[in-house]
Amino acid sequence: MAEGKDRSYDNPLVTRYAGRAMRELFSPERRAECWRDLWIALAEAEQELGLAISDEQLDELRRTRDHIDLGRVATLEAELRHDVMAHIHHWGEVAPKARPILHLGATSCFVTDNADLVLFRRGLELVVDRIVAALVAFEVQARATRDLPCLGFTHYQAAQPVTFGKRVCLWMQDLVLDLDEVERMVAAMPCRGVKGTTGTQASFLELFAGDHDKVRALDRLVAKKLGFSSSFAVTGQTYPRKFDHEILARLAGVAQSCAKFAVDMRLLSHDGEVSEPFTDKQIGSSAMAYKRNPMRCERIGSLARLVFALAETGAQTAATQWLERTLDDSAIRRIALPEAFLAVDAILLLVTNVATGMRVYPRMMQRHLDEHLPFLATETILMEGVRAGQDRQDLHEKIRVHAVEAARRMKEEGSSNPLVAMLEGDAAFAFGHGRMRELLDAKKLVGRAPEQVDEFLAECVEPRIAERRSTFTDEVRV
Repeated sequence: MAEGKDRSYDNPLVTRYAGRAMRELFSPERRAECWRDLWIALAEAEQELGLAISDEQLDELRRTRDHIDLGRVATLEAELRHDVMAHIHHWGEVAPKARPILHLGATSCFVTDNADLVLFRRGLELVVDRIVAALVAFEVQARATRDLPCLGFTHYQAAQPVTFGKRVCLWMQDLVLDLDEVERMVAAMPCRGVKGTTGTQASFLELFAGDHDKVRALDRLVAKKLGFSSSFAVTGQTYPRKFDHEILARLAGVAQSCAKFAVDMRLLSHDGEVSEPFTDKQIGSSAMAYKRNPMRCERIGSLARLVFALAETGAQTAATQWLERTLDDSAIRRIALPEAFLAVDAILLLVTNVATGMRVYPRMMQRHLDEHLPFLATETILMEGVRAGQDRQDLHEKIRVHAVEAARRMKEEGSSNPLVAMLEGDAAFAFGHGRMRELLDAKKLVGRAPEQVDEFLAECVEPRIAERRSTFTDEVRV
């Protein structure tokens, strides 16, 4: 290898996709700082409950909290083969007076598990911010297109018209559900607390000379210092790994909603009704210069599949923990949980980017409506005929025969939809002659879609985002 070249693998989630705040959250520096905060909280709580820890020792911990040399930690870990002990030894070197009381009574999982929950809670708060930013962007589109008719689809076959604003609200509804779930998890999240090596708190009971009340108070006090309202009532050496699965499930739910939006955008892009943002010098294809591929939405789908796969590991890990704990959870958690957060962050950045810059093409929507409306409006024509005194069943059969023939001509001969002309040429539909185009006004066929948009935004969206409209910084880098 040529001197000076670095051939190390770079994770694309970090180098290409996720936003700055989430990348920094799961950095080694942030984790080390979090561990030190935990050790400070433990020492403070132990002092407050009567252990012989001096103010001078606490002051030294606080003063040296940011004196972290990850290179020195790596050297110590290579010798000790233990990451937590490497950090303890390093901090003991820069805070020698506090060294005797550092990590007092604790096991490694005191710092690793509690720190994970601190970071995961913050990660979920960032996800909430990203969801709100996406909803704000979607809201603008929904209001602008609340009454813009477009062809509705069921089974990806032409169905009754909807409005594009109503369709946007369907995408928003999924994210509203995600927002509620993630916020509930953040509000109720417990920390691991102070539980000891196998969760029995035996070491802390020894430190406090058998005083059970002080051990319980220590657990509550540390949780409070970490900003948690509670800790897990019982644990083994680790907090229940089932909770990791719950976190991953929430993240997978967000990815699921975003992937559904991305699929819909790709389908509509194919039909020419919408397009995602496309910059002036962007190249859609190296061979086909005319192409404008929906690459952002394709990337959303790609990253969502990663999150789905990572979520499965949470269930597998929780199901295979042995008794009070086994270490086969460690490596997969170091990878799966941060990567799931990073991927969801990247996905939500893309969703907001697309929602903000999407282009809508009403004339293409009208073209597709014109092609299908004669079929879709047959129920309206039937009702008009009944009001004019015609027999519904007779009219139904005549419409069916004309519709089948119209569909045949369109498919076999490539003609435009001839159904209106066929009905106007049939004496049975004299009640509608000269008025067929009026009966085919798409805006009269969308039901309450515009009103549903107004009601949904006012009742379901605004109460959730009115006080928290986060400023969206577009960090989509590729």
